[in-house]
Amino acid sequence: MNDFVTYCKTLSDLDNTAIEDLYNTTVVREYKKGESLFSQGQTCKYLYFINEGLAKVFSFKNDKEFIMRFFAEGIPFSIFDSFIGQTPSRYTIMALEDTIITRIGYQDLMDLCRKHHAIETMFRIITSQTAMRMTKRINEILEEDAVKRHAIFIKDNSAIIQRISLGNLAKYLGITQQSLSRIRAFK
Repeated sequence: MNDFVTYCKTLSDLDNTAIEDLYNTTVVREYKKGESLFSQGQTCKYLYFINEGLAKVFSFKNDKEFIMRFFAEGIPFSIFDSFIGQTPSRYTIMALEDTIITRIGYQDLMDLCRKHHAIETMFRIITSQTAMRMTKRINEILEEDAVKRHAIFIKDNSAIIQRISLGNLAKYLGITQQSLSRIRAFK
């Protein structure tokens, strides 16, 4: 099982007081497969970290599901535009397996950032990494065909590929399951 505070210590030199404050403001929750961690239309109030399990971030447009990202163990995530701006989101977060997460509330995190420079540094690094991943994802969608997007996904996500249904993978790639089957058969 992964641990949020241990992960945070890899990003910034947290002293004992910062570590204790971080432990005191985080909450561990369990979600069943298919359960929403966060629903479209709400304002995202938490930064999440998956201790164990798998989740997806998705939205619907014209009754078609679009999967933005998958998140597995050891990754901090949120709906960052909603979390940072404290505005309603178009996205939903759903557990794809029974999932255990650690979460910290927006206000608690902002208070800790003001109190501890090392936590502010940690949060800046998390948001920077998120921005880089999102830029990469947008570039893939805009610049690569489905075959290349599939190859990139397999390369970058080999640890979780067997845990994702073909339907969800097709939605992530922006193609039909039939097209995904053809891509997989062509290899």
